[in-house]
Formats: sequence, structure tokens, C-alpha cells
Amino acid sequence: MKRATVDLWVGVFVAIGLLSVAFLSLKVANLTSASGDTTYTLYADFDNIGGLKVKAPVKSSGVVVGRVVSIGLDKDTYRAHVTLSLDSQYQFSRDASAEILTSGLLGEQYIGVTQGGDEDVLKPGEKFTLVSSALVLEQLIGKFMTSMAEKPATTTPAPATAPAPAPMPVPTTP
Repeated sequence: MKRATVDLWVGVFVAIGLLSVAFLSLKVANLTSASGDTTYTLYADFDNIGGLKVKAPVKSSGVVVGRVVSIGLDKDTYRAHVTLSLDSQYQFSRDASAEILTSGLLGEQYIGVTQGGDEDVLKPGEKFTLVSSALVLEQLIGKFMTSMAEKPATTTPAPATAPAPAPMPVPTTP
């Protein structure tokens, strides 16, 4: 009987440990909701989203204010159409800007929202008008290389050399 009780308690603690590890894993991966507040939906269209993924954070001043819900391609404009779910406690003005930024060593991409100065706020279902696409390193390197190739090769003249000093007379001994 005593052995059965010990085995039961060991099983309970193992189960609690496994649930704790699962919960912490979800928290670290940012897959759980930060709060139980209601959300509203906003949209943004980008020329290039780089490596932005669904469930990427939406941040304002470094604070997570929402998540990316979906990413698709607009068939009319051929721009990336991103759906954002923001906590309703955070309201952004009509002239707020959304840009795709990179953080950390691994290059996690997120959407950064900068508040504007307009008093009117974006209503649910509206779209950010000021957007800035992702900065893609490969494109930057390509532009740099092409600009370097287009520059004409300039030759710099060799620096002028000063005339050699006159030889010093050698003293003669009588």
C-alpha cells in the first residue's frame, strides 16, 4: 500500500512537471495570448514582407500590442496583404505608420507601429496608409554591387616625387 501511494505522488508530480514545461514552451515561443482582452483587426499592404510570418508580434515602442493573423497576396495590386489583430486597449491614429523591422541575432521580423499626430483613430477593418516594407539584405548587396560596377574606374596619378637632393661634397684630406 505504501508503494502504491508513493507511485501515485510521483506520477502526479511528473504530470505537473510536463504541463509546466509545455506552458513555458508556449510562452517562450510567443504562441499564447498576452491578455484576455478583446481585439480589433487592421490591415497593411507591403511591397515586400521579407521573412514576416503569421503570429509575428506587432509592437509599438517595443511593447507587443498585437499579432499578425494572416498574410496573403492581393491579386489586383500584387502586394502582400497583412491582417493584424491588435488589443483594443491600443488605438492608433489615422496617420500612424507600420513598418517591417528585424530584431535579435536570428533576425526575427515583426511589425513596428509608430503613432502619428492625427486625433482621429483607425477604426476596425481600416488600413494603414503609411507603410514601409522589409529591408532585404540580398537586395541591398545587389544594389551596392551594381552601383560599384557602374562607376567609371578612376586612376589616381602617382604622387609627385621631390627632386633628389644634390650630392654632398666628400671632404678631401691633404
